Amino acid sequence: MDLLSAFKSFLGSTAQTLFFDGQQHPTCQRIELIINAEKSADHGDMSTTLALQIAKNLKQNPRAIAQELQKNFLAAQSELPALKEILASCTIAGPGFLNFTISPAAWTCFSQDILKNDVSFFKPKNLQQLKFLVEFVSANPTGPLHLAHGRNAIIGDVLCSILSFVGHDVTREFYINDAGNQINKLGLSLKARYLNLVGVEEEFPEGGYAGDYLKDIAQKMHEEHKDAFKDENSDFFADYAKNAMLTLIRQNLAEYGVSFDHWTSEQSLYATGAVKKTFEDLIGKGVTYEQEGATWLTSTAFGDDKDRVLKKADGYFTYLVPDTAYYQKNLSAGYDKLINILGQDHHGYVTPRNAALHALGLDTSKLTCLIYQLVLMKKNDVYVRMSKRAGTFEQLSDVIKIVGKDVARYFFLNRKADAHLELDLEQALKQNDENPVYYIHYAYVRSESLLTKASEHNKELAEFVQKLTLNASACASDFTEIPETAHAVIKKILSLRDLLETISINNQTHMLAYYTYDLASAFHTFYAHTRILVPENITSTKNNLLMVNLVRSTLRLCLDLLGLSKPKSM
Repeated sequence: MDLLSAFKSFLGSTAQTLFFDGQQHPTCQRIELIINAEKSADHGDMSTTLALQIAKNLKQNPRAIAQELQKNFLAAQSELPALKEILASCTIAGPGFLNFTISPAAWTCFSQDILKNDVSFFKPKNLQQLKFLVEFVSANPTGPLHLAHGRNAIIGDVLCSILSFVGHDVTREFYINDAGNQINKLGLSLKARYLNLVGVEEEFPEGGYAGDYLKDIAQKMHEEHKDAFKDENSDFFADYAKNAMLTLIRQNLAEYGVSFDHWTSEQSLYATGAVKKTFEDLIGKGVTYEQEGATWLTSTAFGDDKDRVLKKADGYFTYLVPDTAYYQKNLSAGYDKLINILGQDHHGYVTPRNAALHALGLDTSKLTCLIYQLVLMKKNDVYVRMSKRAGTFEQLSDVIKIVGKDVARYFFLNRKADAHLELDLEQALKQNDENPVYYIHYAYVRSESLLTKASEHNKELAEFVQKLTLNASACASDFTEIPETAHAVIKKILSLRDLLETISINNQTHMLAYYTYDLASAFHTFYAHTRILVPENITSTKNNLLMVNLVRSTLRLCLDLLGLSKPKSM
């Protein structure tokens, strides 16, 4: 067990002995240590809210609990040498925060632990592996992906990467909304464009899809097939357009670095009878009624603000029936957690859907919906409006071509999901520290170049860097002292393990984007205040290079999880 894990285990076991008769308690199972990157006498190097959590559970005074924990921590130092190596002091602040100051020797131990364990150091200990289904993007195949889809895709992609990294079993799914009036309208729109090209007058449908992308498809049809399709019905054109759009969407996602395990078609739910069965199941539960020729769900009985139509008077199902069939299928497929990522225009969708699932007797506690806010884009201080049907939107592929995949991914992730996001193309195109991707990449390239430079310095350092590159864990014993200028870097690196576990629980993927930038900043500061290569002191040089390597490997992990490249030079 590494030193940080041992310290957390000690905190938990002490709390269980003092307040829970030595029995395991959830409050003591996951101890969160807040690692303070900025040195502060008030907050120490690390702090915890453990006393406040216990007090809330036991309905006792948190400061009194903190004092009891403090007394036992300090007493244990004489009995546990390992604890004495870690803890220089333990103080209480505010209502019951416990603040710890770490001993100088502990920084070396922490650094050795990270080096020995490589990326496995950042995996949470004693994780209960869960089976996840994450459904994201799920764009209607009626046009290319736009900016909002870019935000949806990066949230889902990075979340899946983090969940997989910490140890969960994750399936990525794209749900294709390829049934209903929107597809019919798409087919009529393409038919009109195509027939006009072959000399047949066809009125463009009211509310049809007017974007240039359909004109391009019609033009290609005409070039390849002339007038061979002039007698085909609208269903033919709907299928043709849908398949062309799905091909384009897959291409857009590949350019963005996003892939899926499953592509599930809404139309397939109709074809297999799943939609009809869900409708019949709801009727069988006695939770529907007929009114004005339509079939309604008594969704108000299940937490909704009004009853919802399931089947319209014209005989067509509303979206609620196939969507309920989709989630009914997935909730019955053995997944522990289902996450779907939706735009803010779907905010009113969650309650009716959950009402329908409750009406079927299904457990919606397994289901989490992440709602993200609007994406706005500025070009020369002018906001771009988005509308698929009018064809006046910026495509995701255009953004990727202009700013590059890395910048697009980072910028779309660099805000909390429930906050509006503004993409400023001028900032995104800058090749300086004002562009966070440039800043992060520069830190990674700097770590690489420092090691390269050291290997060119003399034979001993060349052999050391080679050993460090081939088998870093074998160099752990060379970590003998950590300069004070590196403490902020070590703290930042140590905090990644808890951060990744936290994201796997709260799904707030933007936290990794923030973290990666902060780690780059800490490294740039360390570099500015530290003489890395010290020819007259080979030991100091090796310690500095070991620190540089820790930053390089941690940044590499972050870049991999974010789906960003790792440049060799800039």
